[in-house]
Amino acid sequence: MNDSLVLLAVNGTLMRGLELNPNMLAVGASFVRESATVPAYRLWTIGDRHPAMVRQTVGGVSVAVEVWAVPPAGLASILLKEPPGLSIGKVKLTDGSEVLGVLGEPALCEGQREITSFGGWRAYTASLKPA
Repeated sequence: MNDSLVLLAVNGTLMRGLELNPNMLAVGASFVRESATVPAYRLWTIGDRHPAMVRQTVGGVSVAVEVWAVPPAGLASILLKEPPGLSIGKVKLTDGSEVLGVLGEPALCEGQREITSFGGWRAYTASLKPA
């Protein structure tokens, strides 16, 4: 991987094939691998439009993520196009690495449906489709 690229873990609509993935591709980001966080996160659906992942000290799970290599200049562009209440922070992955990732502000999750038990946005959205 190019040393000037930044690794970014995404857990929702920025993932491959989803609504905001074109924002990743537009800045020259490239998919690196599927991964998961350490079991220290909880997940909420924000109006079934996108998830919000929040780090916890107690009661978290491992959340499915995709790791992307992003040109540093593209990082701000991606963040500015994210829904309100989402930000970039550090995320710990199961392989022991720590990368930048998309996190939700706790206030964003107030009054929203917790979907932590699904372990990821794709699993949750699959559960919404009729059988």
